[in-house]
Amino acid sequence: MKGIIPSSILALAALASAGPVAERQTPEYVGPENGTLVIIGGNAQDDAIYQRIIDLAGGPDSPIVTVPTAEGSDTYDDDAAAAGTFRRLGATNVTVLHTYDPRVADTEEFAAPLRAARGIFFGGGRQWRLVDAYAGTLTERLFHEVLGRGGVVSGSSAGASIQGSFLARGDTATNQILVGDHQVGFGFIKNTAIDQHVLVRGRQFDMFDILKVRPELLGIAIDENTALIVSKNDAEVFRGTYVIIYDGGFYSREGSEQKNLPDSSSIFYFLRNGDKYDLGKRQVVV
Repeated sequence: MKGIIPSSILALAALASAGPVAERQTPEYVGPENGTLVIIGGNAQDDAIYQRIIDLAGGPDSPIVTVPTAEGSDTYDDDAAAAGTFRRLGATNVTVLHTYDPRVADTEEFAAPLRAARGIFFGGGRQWRLVDAYAGTLTERLFHEVLGRGGVVSGSSAGASIQGSFLARGDTATNQILVGDHQVGFGFIKNTAIDQHVLVRGRQFDMFDILKVRPELLGIAIDENTALIVSKNDAEVFRGTYVIIYDGGFYSREGSEQKNLPDSSSIFYFLRNGDKYDLGKRQVVV
């Protein structure tokens, strides 16, 4: 019998090496496990999108914090970053939160409105300003905690791109550099780069600049006045025109069997209002 290990010992060893049961059973989501993202491709004019954010936050009395920092202005009024729009639609508890100083953003006094917030909205401008002001601070941690409480994080233009793990157009010199000197977003959605204003500004080929150096990423490019709503692995296009998906595959309502398609490194496809996408499987839900 020498050299033979009893099966009971082998079973215990296998169980130990597998790690805690809870860990093995925890699903991995690309989007937030709790809460919802509303990612808007810029020039958000549709009240239905803002109303959806209010509803996801819990209704008109739920606290919403808007963050105008990306714009780069010297000062902001009480209507900045769509705060006035939320109030016009009936939201009664809207706060504008802004600093350019990460030391201020790391203080409890500044970040306090986020403790009770059920919704966040990041305004447009240059997304690297949000990184410089808030990355690694108490404020950024509390942004994530809003999702943890089941709230909504939303944003338009720069406020869309900042939600990805990779920061598209994050260069301080120009927004025409896709892989710039700021490459890390807030990561509310994992392994993803997000572009905006895509069709209006003819940006549909720009995502490939990122995917050439980071081919593992999922690319999402959203047109103006169009939202992608994300929870866990579920993504749905809401209102507007189109969202472009760069996942190496192809989808068409009329089928693709007879199409002469490019290879997977240079292909994309369009989703429209009501279309759903599985972020985990990286495929359209039909």
